[in-house]
Amino acid sequence: MEDGTVSSLNNNINGSYVLDIYPLSGYHFGSKEAIPNKDETLADRIQRLKTNYATNGLRTCVEAVILVELFKHPHLLVLQVRNSFYKLPGGRLRPAESDIDGLKGKLSSKLSVNEDVLDNDWKIGECLGMWWRPDFETILFPYLPPNTRRPKECTKLFLVKLPANRKFIVPRNMKLLAIPLCEIHGNHKTYGSIISGVPLLLSKFSFNIIEG
Repeated sequence: MEDGTVSSLNNNINGSYVLDIYPLSGYHFGSKEAIPNKDETLADRIQRLKTNYATNGLRTCVEAVILVELFKHPHLLVLQVRNSFYKLPGGRLRPAESDIDGLKGKLSSKLSVNEDVLDNDWKIGECLGMWWRPDFETILFPYLPPNTRRPKECTKLFLVKLPANRKFIVPRNMKLLAIPLCEIHGNHKTYGSIISGVPLLLSKFSFNIIEG
């Protein structure tokens, strides 16, 4: 039994559960025009969510989990908005838009030079998890509560694999930060429930750091 267990672990480490990550030094960063803020206050955001729900029903969002290496440790790329809160790159899907095409479009809008052109170089991998918002005012949960019949929002997290080199162009009213997983883990007060839960979602992977 022990030999079988060791063999299984070795297969996972040497197989599909190995994630290649590249040094942060291989990436370049620039800026572009700011993206207008949709909400000035939390009340504005809640009202916008209610209006969109009345028109389109369940709000579906897609967000990217993108890793780089720094100091021999995996770091997560996170957007800081208005120096006040953090979010993963991504956004809301349009009606009938697919998860993959929608995420590629959001990444192009947030992180590429030409936001009007779909950047097919984004390598979208597996869906790591889904988070649900039962009501407009409540936080998101990593499961759908059993007493929730009409959830208001579903957010899907996808692994996005980077090449060794890439240029990121970020709106001026945002910052793209590389934050170590050890700082993010369980730190929901700073990073929110979704970002702070990412290290657990990545626990099945073995990180293979590829030197440039």
